[in-house]
Amino acid sequence: MATLFVNASGAAAEAIERAMPELVEERVASRIMAKDSTLWGPESESEASVRLGWVDLIEASRALLPDIAQLRSDLHGDGVNHIVLCGMGGSSLAPEVITRSAGVELTVLDSTDPAQVRAALADRIGSTAVVVSSKSGSTVETDSQRRAFEQAFADAGVDPKSRIIIVTDPGSPLDESARAAGYRAVFTADPTVGGRYSALTAFGLVPSGLAGADLASLLDDAESISEFLTDDDAGNVGLRLGAVLGGTLPLRDKIVFVDEGSGIVGLGDWVEQLIAESTGKLGTGVLPVVVEQDAPELSSGAPDVLAVHLVSPESITAPEGDAITVGGSLGSQLLAWEFATAVAGRLLGINPFDQPDVEAAKQAARGLLDAQPESAPANFVDGAVEVRGSTALLGTASTLGEALESLFGALESNGYLAVQAYLDRIAEAPLAGIRPTLAGITGRPVTFGWGPRFLHSTGQFHKGGTPVGVFLQITGATTEDLAIPERPFSFGELITAQAAGDAQVLQDAGRPVLRLHLADRAEGLRQLQDVISHLSGRSAENGNG
Repeated sequence: MATLFVNASGAAAEAIERAMPELVEERVASRIMAKDSTLWGPESESEASVRLGWVDLIEASRALLPDIAQLRSDLHGDGVNHIVLCGMGGSSLAPEVITRSAGVELTVLDSTDPAQVRAALADRIGSTAVVVSSKSGSTVETDSQRRAFEQAFADAGVDPKSRIIIVTDPGSPLDESARAAGYRAVFTADPTVGGRYSALTAFGLVPSGLAGADLASLLDDAESISEFLTDDDAGNVGLRLGAVLGGTLPLRDKIVFVDEGSGIVGLGDWVEQLIAESTGKLGTGVLPVVVEQDAPELSSGAPDVLAVHLVSPESITAPEGDAITVGGSLGSQLLAWEFATAVAGRLLGINPFDQPDVEAAKQAARGLLDAQPESAPANFVDGAVEVRGSTALLGTASTLGEALESLFGALESNGYLAVQAYLDRIAEAPLAGIRPTLAGITGRPVTFGWGPRFLHSTGQFHKGGTPVGVFLQITGATTEDLAIPERPFSFGELITAQAAGDAQVLQDAGRPVLRLHLADRAEGLRQLQDVISHLSGRSAENGNG
């Protein structure tokens, strides 16, 4: 019996009813599982032909388990009981959800914020092993983190080679350099699996297994759903999910994810990067919006919003309104959402395996690092917050509140607000609490992403998807920078360049961007939250909240 269910109502049920006959007749399910690269059109065929390894990787992944278990045992024998993962996007989000759901500890370092990196370096370095995970082998964030940990291990009198484990694609620069350096272990993954589809490959399994997650059960659950995904049948849960994502008419391109007791911690964040990066291109796509229970988006009734309620496998709940309920084990969900995203790509007429706009922000950041330009002067300063934005956006605004109102005023009736916080996502986590408040103020969906990790996921949708986003970027002053060994730039300079590069690309594409720099982080955060709270109260008084 399948370990996943999908129940639909309203626009979601209509999408399934409308799309399913064609999906079944054209044997989309069995063709995906047979790795038919022609499904997404001739322009996508070349890419698809080398990106479908995820459909049948279970046995290859099982073969990794003895080596992972042995390495975990050996590390424990050496007194190592703390695993840190240096990875971005697809390399970090899957291990994060796997380990959090399993209740085992994994420190995920997917930031270049100096304070967050320094905190990871200072945490139990003597009993730590580091998994450095990069598909390309040249990801600037993970390379920088690896260098910092090598230095920290050496400073602590620990041989860095004995504590660093590499996960990468075979033949990548990292694969070659890691073997030459003699690191503790090097795992290579199937190169025909893209990063965001790699949850059940070495990228998801190695750090999760070393941290103590039950990988055999995870793969068993994925295998249990795999045979059902092959069926060219209206009951195929993967086809049903895909039809909901890409088949509503008109397209409901804001998919709101809310966890209501699924038992899977952080699944929405993983699905967010999978769907946004896969579908957000050519001016179309589907934007996942991860929200809290009772979030404003769930009751907005907006014609471009559809809700996904993630529920317990035992709670076969009937949804209300334009929504679906989804319940199932983690392994089955990981594979089914990957499958559904591929189906949605076909319905949307896009290639779900490329990410043509992700590189733009990286190139802009590299250019800024090379040039080391002076920071552009602020349009104005309000308390601890420096405010930057185009004249067209800010107009006559002279306070933080007025600047925010100018940004909200740029929202179209079918738009969304993306909050991009280039800060310490561990120490400054409470900032994410502004998300539902902003949704209440604007009456529109609001996403919240920590930089630079969102650049490897939703960053693709921001630049390549439906061009209706407005962007609130928040950066903070670095009180104590951190050098990157053998690199001409520091972590502080790197995150500054990443934020500025992303803003530049968005502005060049005509997207409204309001940039707030907290000259004093603690005071700036308090001020920002106070101003947003004030705007929320005023909005409620006016009947808009």
